[in-house]
Amino acid sequence: MLTKSATQKIEKELKKFPKDQRQSAIISTLRIIQEENGFLTDDLIGVAADYLDMPKIAAMEVATFYNMFELKSAGKYKISICTNISCALRDADEIVCHLKKKLKINFNEITKDEKFSLKESECMGACGGAPLMTINNQKMYECLTPQKVDQILEDLES
Repeated sequence: MLTKSATQKIEKELKKFPKDQRQSAIISTLRIIQEENGFLTDDLIGVAADYLDMPKIAAMEVATFYNMFELKSAGKYKISICTNISCALRDADEIVCHLKKKLKINFNEITKDEKFSLKESECMGACGGAPLMTINNQKMYECLTPQKVDQILEDLES
């Protein structure tokens, strides 16, 4: 089930770890597989585990623990918003309500046009910029206001 490209990328990641510690590459392996498939299915997690010679349950624990992994289809733009204490104290709930209303979805849902999905996130480690969100686990946006969120979404669509 792994493409030649994915296998090459995983092998490159494996070189970063001792030969007897293949399971250390599980995060990279799951990321590579998700990039090619859009999200991780139970079977794909099993493929990753088999490739790294580790129990499937251990790979599943990683896939379900980290916010960067999707176990079902996500929107083109996956918005993850931090709701932990620092962000909560700086009005993250206002941003969450604004996003839910604007996108007409709740957490773990996808818009009808499949453009956006919304996910609640644990601390992103940038508390000084609270409240904050990421888009596609790549770009972080800090010091959010409803107006700033609207501009960010508008810029994505242009």
